[in-house]
Amino acid sequence: MANRLSADPHRKVILFEAGGRDSSLIVRMPSAFYLPVRHPKLNWGYVTEPEPHLNDRQLLCPRGRVLGGSSSINGMVYVRGNPADFNRWGAMGATGWNFETALPYFKKSQNFCGSENPNVYQGTDGPLTVTQPKLANPLYQTFLSAAEQAGHTLLPDLNSPVQEGFGALPMTVAQGVRASTARAYLAPAKARPNLKVKTHALAAELILENGRAKGVQVIVKGQVNKYYADEIILCGGAINSPQLLMLSGIGPTDVLDQAGVKTKHELTGVGKNLMDHLEVYVQQSCTQPISLYKDLGLIGRGLIGIRWLYNQTGLGATNHFEAGGFIKSTTSLPYPDIQFHFLPAAMQYDGSAKAQGHGYQAHVGPMLSKSRGQISLYDNNPTSHPRIKFNYMSEPEDWQVFRQAIRAAREIFNQPAFDDLRGPEIRPGEAIQSDGALDDFIRAHAESAYHPCGTCKMGTDDAAVVDPQGRVHGVQGLRVVDASIFPHITNGNLNAPTIMVAERMADIFLNPR
Repeated sequence: MANRLSADPHRKVILFEAGGRDSSLIVRMPSAFYLPVRHPKLNWGYVTEPEPHLNDRQLLCPRGRVLGGSSSINGMVYVRGNPADFNRWGAMGATGWNFETALPYFKKSQNFCGSENPNVYQGTDGPLTVTQPKLANPLYQTFLSAAEQAGHTLLPDLNSPVQEGFGALPMTVAQGVRASTARAYLAPAKARPNLKVKTHALAAELILENGRAKGVQVIVKGQVNKYYADEIILCGGAINSPQLLMLSGIGPTDVLDQAGVKTKHELTGVGKNLMDHLEVYVQQSCTQPISLYKDLGLIGRGLIGIRWLYNQTGLGATNHFEAGGFIKSTTSLPYPDIQFHFLPAAMQYDGSAKAQGHGYQAHVGPMLSKSRGQISLYDNNPTSHPRIKFNYMSEPEDWQVFRQAIRAAREIFNQPAFDDLRGPEIRPGEAIQSDGALDDFIRAHAESAYHPCGTCKMGTDDAAVVDPQGRVHGVQGLRVVDASIFPHITNGNLNAPTIMVAERMADIFLNPR
């Protein structure tokens, strides 16, 4: 938004970021993606309330606190979603939003690299570099061959309208460096005299007068400063945008009363409709020394880092999630509802634990869960974390889909392509077979895929927070443009559709119709 709006020299734009610059090596180096997830200076460090359907566990909910937001700490997988996702948005009341209107903005944002003949669904002139992975580790091709042996289709492009199948997962990496929105969009615009960027600046409260947002109170080095503008655009994401609205007195009165916030504009949908993707790891030990296990030790990681620092190549230049796919949990569905990410190692996403030997794994889980949660407030202090409760796995259908996801991963790993490589199953473990046993495993081990959205829903019904132009219902001069406005979660990773939304909302803002 800052890039597109400041391209007009007659507009003055100021961008507030609660965190700092995105210059850290662990942000820039793709294979170090697991480090920012627990870094207190790069991540808000949110955790959920005890989740009642997951053994009352408190799950991590990392969000980027750095220029580029969560695109600076995510796994860099570029998946747009299924065309039906955006058609669903329009049907839910986000008038004018469908795949036909979204596609030009996906293409506008994208600079696709890795093919001499990009297809008609790929963009080649945009700021966001999207790289086709090299699939150098032999386990990637083994996984794809096994998927095909299991009866799945191999696709040349997982971002084409035909999403069901397996193939290479594109990544937002430019010449071996993470392509966050800060690097793709903000860096080229930062020299513009009409754009100011203030880091370590926490937006604490909106200034509201007579039904209009006039400005924002910002905390910088402990001091509260006031800034005024003709238009305020919240881009804080699914956690921070509803939090700021509620701290400013915009939201459900009962939630605001409990937090000691005076209601200035009743808007019951703020913080509601919280969605996310859950996943588990299906891990298999590998009988040949070809996984990434040999590179995960101190020496191995050091060598990767040295090569990357020298010329931004090698294992440091990839996110390692280079293959994946989408399947249906039942053949009666119109489009897929389960996603796979394949990793040629057996380890936790955040690097906190790894198998004691060579292995490989598939991250699998439901994409279109019916469970819904809520963001609310503990108190009226802008420096407090919000209350986050996803209410994961609260719908019976989610359990059925999750079991099918695990069994589908096992089916792929049991294909002939893996016969010379397959050792004992590490997780869930070969004894975990029945529905009840799988459910217990899910309760104990399911993790967020870090895709929260939906808490400032776009639409026209009573639960909607913004209209299809991103304008907050009932408040003039205020918009929300981020994943919080998704009416429904998309079928895949959220970085690409969030950028698409911002591209289109910027166009709507600059060219009102």
